[in-house]
Amino acid sequence: MNAPPAKAAPAEAAIVTRGLTKRFGRSHGAAVDGLDLHVPYGSVFGFLGPNGSGKTTTIRMLLGLAAPTAGEIRLLGDELPRGLSAVLPRVGALVEGPAFAPFLSGAANLARFDAADPTSRAATRRERVHRALDRVGLGAAATKRAGAYSLGMKQRLGLAAALLGPRDLLVLDEPTNGLDPQGTREVRSLIRSLAADGTTVFLSSHLLTEIEQVCTHVAVMRSGRLVTAGTLDDLRAESAPRVRVRTPDPDAAAATLHRLGMVAERATADELDAALPAALAVEAVTAALVADDVRVRGIAVTGASLEERFVELTGEGFDVDG
Repeated sequence: MNAPPAKAAPAEAAIVTRGLTKRFGRSHGAAVDGLDLHVPYGSVFGFLGPNGSGKTTTIRMLLGLAAPTAGEIRLLGDELPRGLSAVLPRVGALVEGPAFAPFLSGAANLARFDAADPTSRAATRRERVHRALDRVGLGAAATKRAGAYSLGMKQRLGLAAALLGPRDLLVLDEPTNGLDPQGTREVRSLIRSLAADGTTVFLSSHLLTEIEQVCTHVAVMRSGRLVTAGTLDDLRAESAPRVRVRTPDPDAAAATLHRLGMVAERATADELDAALPAALAVEAVTAALVADDVRVRGIAVTGASLEERFVELTGEGFDVDG
């Protein structure tokens, strides 16, 4: 009796790159240099960095629009470029702004996109098109010429094109570009709902607010290199305020801080350093030390905000509003 075929091992992540590199000519440096990315399934993964940091070049390589100079890419478990034709129907993308025929309506433009997909069924095309338009708030403008759309409406139409079919992975490059505040909130809500339905979202943005509000994970690029990656909570922990206590009783002070849920590290012979929990004020730390008869010669709060942490990592600022 033959044994049943072994099940294929699940892909380790929606996107995996190893040593991904892209150079444009011998005289230029690498636009992307040795990039190792790991984008977990079901995450909203923020890809952040200043202009020229390599974000869009990376996205173009992920979608098969540019060939890597070196390195490996796995998308939804398939190795690229070999598996590109099999995996792309499961991927929706909005990159570098949508391009539509201005003389056609929004619905007609989407119908053309849908017809170009060899996996789509003509019999259900109209339903798919109008469902995608409704989902991005363009149902009432379905018959309006795309050339008369505002920048924000064109951005929504690009999102609708990315959502014409069921997607396991959505790759978005600046998806709220040109949107008014209400439109921005709606797109962010849409991203959260897609993630809740199991879609992995890879979101490139220069807006720190956008990353903080919708992302579960983040990677930060600088000059083509990855400078940090992990969960957003991990990055917040790195930028959390810290308490520096100067005392001749460091052991007793460490015991008090431990009782308050803080892990103290010896900074110098008479100084302790510990992360300050969000629910604890520095005044409460001081009161606890005094109550435990710890002699306090000085106490100070240090640490950077999340915005300052990004500036520290990249050497440049980010737009905070959006």
